[in-house]
Amino acid sequence: MNAGIVGLGRYLPEKIVTNADLEKIMDTSDEWIRTRTGIEQRRIADDDTDTSDMAFAAAKKALQDADLSPEDIDLIIVSTVTPDQPFPSVACLLQEKLGAKKAAAMDVSAACAGFMYGVITAKQFIETKTYQNVLVVGVEKLSKVTDWSDRNTAVLFGDGAGAAVIAPVSEGRGILSFELGADGSGAKHLYQDKYIVMNGREVYKFAVRQMGESCINVLEKAGLTKEDVDFLIPHQANIRIMEASRQRLELPIEKMSKTIDKYGNTSASSIPIAMIEEIEAGKIKDDDIIVMVGFGGGLTWGAIALKWGK
Repeated sequence: MNAGIVGLGRYLPEKIVTNADLEKIMDTSDEWIRTRTGIEQRRIADDDTDTSDMAFAAAKKALQDADLSPEDIDLIIVSTVTPDQPFPSVACLLQEKLGAKKAAAMDVSAACAGFMYGVITAKQFIETKTYQNVLVVGVEKLSKVTDWSDRNTAVLFGDGAGAAVIAPVSEGRGILSFELGADGSGAKHLYQDKYIVMNGREVYKFAVRQMGESCINVLEKAGLTKEDVDFLIPHQANIRIMEASRQRLELPIEKMSKTIDKYGNTSASSIPIAMIEEIEAGKIKDDDIIVMVGFGGGLTWGAIALKWGK
């Protein structure tokens, strides 16, 4: 039994904060941000919207896309490092908001690689026939842990949610291979004290190396080559890191998703948000080979090769 994505949904806050807006409150410039990160604007949730609210909005759309009701969900996995509070989990709050009464619920903490961790955890439950439908949500309200006086981090992050329903798909489709990894010795390079703290140089070096390696590794595990890849969906962290992954796969630029300019780095939600954008644009079609790859604090990483379609 193959596990795959049968429904997707996303939520992005209405408020847009542009680079020009940030120029007014810190020593930075639109040109500096764009050339170093690829970001032009980001979405920021208002004070009345918390992580579970964004997760709920995205989850409802994913269920609708999968033609399922909340009662059909067996397990909810929420990937986040910005929960409403330390406990209960965002997944439990989401279960109640949805009315998914029979679903087990848990959060996963793997920072920007969280969606990869959530999807691969869901895969195990589906392929062992333990559960039929698993809801995975990557969601972050990074604005509440961002130091808006720190120009090195404040320019990077945005808020948002992306949800996917993982369920059995037809033979040959779905998740073909995966890689998950962690290196706790790099914890000091990216962490939250009160606010996000990052050693940008060290994180960049790690990400450029690991993202490319993980892409190649999942292709090899699936018995595929670089020539088989139809589309790359990298974590939207930094355009230069994303470009390094694309070049490692020798893909033309039009075969890589790029939403960082509009939404910034939305951590665990960036990959599903980007995937939906590309599907809606008609860039991802049934039976396309997709590579998703991400990295995050921990340090963590994950990659998936899948054949799109139900």
